[in-house]
Amino acid sequence: MTDVAGSWQHQPAVPTGRIHRRITTSSNPYLMPRLLTWSEVAPDRHAFAWSSEEAAEVTAEVLALVPSEGAYSADRFEFVVQVTDLLVARYGRWACGWHWAVGEGGNGGVVQSWCCDFHSLLDGPEATAATVAASLLEWRDWLEELAERFIELAPAADAGAEDRSWHVQRAASRLVTLSVDRTCAQDGWYGLCKRVLTWYLSSTGIEGEEAAKLVESAVGGRFKSWSVPSYTTVDAVVEDLAFTATGHRPALP
Repeated sequence: MTDVAGSWQHQPAVPTGRIHRRITTSSNPYLMPRLLTWSEVAPDRHAFAWSSEEAAEVTAEVLALVPSEGAYSADRFEFVVQVTDLLVARYGRWACGWHWAVGEGGNGGVVQSWCCDFHSLLDGPEATAATVAASLLEWRDWLEELAERFIELAPAADAGAEDRSWHVQRAASRLVTLSVDRTCAQDGWYGLCKRVLTWYLSSTGIEGEEAAKLVESAVGGRFKSWSVPSYTTVDAVVEDLAFTATGHRPALP
């Protein structure tokens, strides 16, 4: 398994007040899935093997961390922190997204197996440990699906600027639609959507920080929680993204 005894372990912790606890997957801000770069999650860069033996070992380790019935909120949150640290140490930083769940409980993520540190702990230790494993696999499947889509939607290596712009526009349109579908456009869904668009641009060669700025500028607050964006809004966002990413308007297909 991947050894990641690296710099993430030495980043400063942040307070675990209500706001911070809602948006982090650990007391360590470096383990926020919203900050993950494509190089940190791309499946071809981070091998992952799952077997019955691996499942049993991980489940046993998680089981040992499950708080007792009726645990305080702080204890339930600490369980999520410990599980996140465990999975990241075992597989790599990409695993911190294991509980970026759909809706308010997960702050607009894509994982449906996990809900939050309250509801997902109601069915007992064994069920909780199994849910953690299912959530990790669901997150990994999402990353692998995105990798396949990025390849399908990538412009040719020798594509001109206008052709590249068309590919970015087409890809962004499909990825926004995919994000809406998987998040059910619930609370904070646009955060995951922007991360997906950033990852796509990074997969085409635009540096992560620059890609994030381009996406933020293109979206410009036009996506809202609990609201499926109109076709007009999506078209405007993806056209703006294509232009800012390439400096050209898309060529006709």
